[in-house]
Amino acid sequence: MIEKTVDTAMMRRSGIARWLAPVTVISIAQLFGTSLWFSANGAASDLMRAWHVSTADIGWLTSAVQAGFIAGTLTIALTGAADRFRASAIFFASAVAGAIFNACFAWLAQGMGSAMVLRFCVGICLAGIYPMGMKLVVGWAPEEAGAALAQLVAMLTLGTDLPYLLRVAGADLSWQWIITGSSVLALFGALMVGSLGDGKDGRATGAASDRRNAADSGSRSVLPAFRIKAFRTAAYGYFGHMWELYAFWAIVPLLVSHSGVLKAIDVGGVYGVSFLVIGVGALGCLAGGWWSRRVGSARVAATALALSGLCAVAFAFGWRSLPPVALFVLLLVWGAAVIADSPQFSAVSAQGCPRDLIGAALAIQSSIGFAITVVAIPATTKLFEVAGLDAVWLLVPGPVLGLVGFYRGVQARAAQRLK
Repeated sequence: MIEKTVDTAMMRRSGIARWLAPVTVISIAQLFGTSLWFSANGAASDLMRAWHVSTADIGWLTSAVQAGFIAGTLTIALTGAADRFRASAIFFASAVAGAIFNACFAWLAQGMGSAMVLRFCVGICLAGIYPMGMKLVVGWAPEEAGAALAQLVAMLTLGTDLPYLLRVAGADLSWQWIITGSSVLALFGALMVGSLGDGKDGRATGAASDRRNAADSGSRSVLPAFRIKAFRTAAYGYFGHMWELYAFWAIVPLLVSHSGVLKAIDVGGVYGVSFLVIGVGALGCLAGGWWSRRVGSARVAATALALSGLCAVAFAFGWRSLPPVALFVLLLVWGAAVIADSPQFSAVSAQGCPRDLIGAALAIQSSIGFAITVVAIPATTKLFEVAGLDAVWLLVPGPVLGLVGFYRGVQARAAQRLK
């Protein structure tokens, strides 16, 4: 019966979704949808000139997106919407709404006040794109969650990075058109997922299933997921990773422009080099996904988090003395490692949850993780104005505490297995 349902779902796929593997379709849609995330950062210098704002203000714009994302993920997790409705339907609606709010930011915002509100709304919409993308991938490829999520997060990384590429490609365009480009991409992503639908392990596969699951999903709380040791310890590692990740991404242009890296390589200026540093994270995710098939997601996650923390320490110690080429290579390694652990922590979390709580559990984990970034991003950008490149020291506690929490959980699970 399940196989018949899957075959029917596959036959209903249309357009590009019919010619590509489901995980590939979802990943490309994620790439386009998440281009909304840092669209303002891709036009940061233009915004600073047009609105006479500071680097810290751009950090606050990023934090407004994070705050909206937190509000959105909390809502879909605590109300049960993440597992009550089709993930593909939530993704589609969120990508369309996000594209609209992003375009309104580009053409209607008159200053920081209205900009913050519109970026907050974009963040709410992203809550229906990123976690639902993860749920869709787990639904289509449950047997290889680590590798499939690695592909998805690789596209998230490139999606986050796309505004920098759009800035370089459209150097002569106004910042409004650069940001609008992200909205157009998000609409394409919505159409791709809308034509694909949910996978064989999707919780909702039809209108009747939506109604049947409504009572169950709405009545169950996601909070008991934290009583599951495998989920809880993976979440600890994820939270430490999140302290570092988005703060690092937010200050990459500052690290590039203030460290002398442009003396070694100048491909499209600050934004071109920033695109390389952030974009290499996609390769890190894919490499981690490949490795996870051999050693498991937990080991890959811990290794990547440790390497990322070491890169932060090395940059903090070495930015004064290392030659520009060495700093550029260090930033590339850091950019690859800083995101490679994310899909593996999510895979461990998903594997540790009951199937009917996966959507809500990943959403609540994302919500808390992004709440951490709301503190980390403005704190790091503000410290940068005072301490310059030494501000990267503020990123180091994230990997350290994440590894401690995750390692203790691994030890506890190992001790239980020996009993």
